[in-house]
Amino acid sequence: MRCVNVEKGIFGIIRDVNSEGDPVIYEALTKPGEVIFSNVLIDGDLAPHWLGMGKELPTEGTNHSGKWHKGKTDADGNEITASHKNARYCLNISDLSNRDSLLDEPEGVPVGGIVYGGRDSDTLVPVEQAYDWTEGIILKGASLESETTAATLGKEGIRTFNLMSNLDFLSIPLGQYIQNNLAFADGVEQPPMIFSVNYFLKDKDGKYFNSMADKKVWILWAELRVHGDVSAIETPTGLIPTYDDLAKLFHENLNKQYTQTDYNRQFTIRVPENLAKADRIENIYKTQVIDTPAIVFEVLDKQRKRLEQLLQEKGKYVSPLDL
Repeated sequence: MRCVNVEKGIFGIIRDVNSEGDPVIYEALTKPGEVIFSNVLIDGDLAPHWLGMGKELPTEGTNHSGKWHKGKTDADGNEITASHKNARYCLNISDLSNRDSLLDEPEGVPVGGIVYGGRDSDTLVPVEQAYDWTEGIILKGASLESETTAATLGKEGIRTFNLMSNLDFLSIPLGQYIQNNLAFADGVEQPPMIFSVNYFLKDKDGKYFNSMADKKVWILWAELRVHGDVSAIETPTGLIPTYDDLAKLFHENLNKQYTQTDYNRQFTIRVPENLAKADRIENIYKTQVIDTPAIVFEVLDKQRKRLEQLLQEKGKYVSPLDL
């Protein structure tokens, strides 16, 4: 399989983009160039400011509410923040200092891995490899859930089903879409590995286990797996990194100490939460999708049996150090 880039730019929510967490994007946003900002705060010099940018914000200016000053409230008495939680940016990929040299290669590049991810505060580990193409499509892509954010209509933090983060854009039945993805690897001698990532795992106090920069380590580990350079630990839901490999990656790429405590709390297998997720996904495909391929239920059932076996042998919450 090969892949070509069809994009000219990237866009994203700008909140908390700063020189520490996203240094490359922050540099592109703050140097002279072509950038589109939306719903940020503009000061007297027409400079954009946003929440979490890493420096003190002006006390007045213009934003989505019109003329703004610190302490301004809406009609219901709620504080209006300097910039909107859903403020965004859009810029050219060519303005990123770490862009790939093969970005515009007409013949594309070989695909070694495919990554699916959503916002999940309590279930999935930060990075995990599916056992094979079929499990990857069904358990990583077609079972994807994501919690709503300020970018979504309605309340934040509501868990929603969104297979492959693509549900709003499908123009064919879901079952057919899944079958097309499964069949895409037919005849391919070595299909790409499929990974799930979860940058949003939280502790009981609602604090994230990871910083924004840590996502680099998860992707680098996936790359090492694609090239066969590191081993992995088998779990009921997929393959996860060893502690030693992650500690090395954190040290070499982020100059951070990664402790066994960090590893344990992030990569503990949360059996009840994973079983509950399997039940939710199965129910959706039984009650809301009329053309679900039978293999979806077969793969979900195999994973459920692996989880139930782990529950019986080691309990509800199993440290990766015990696997």
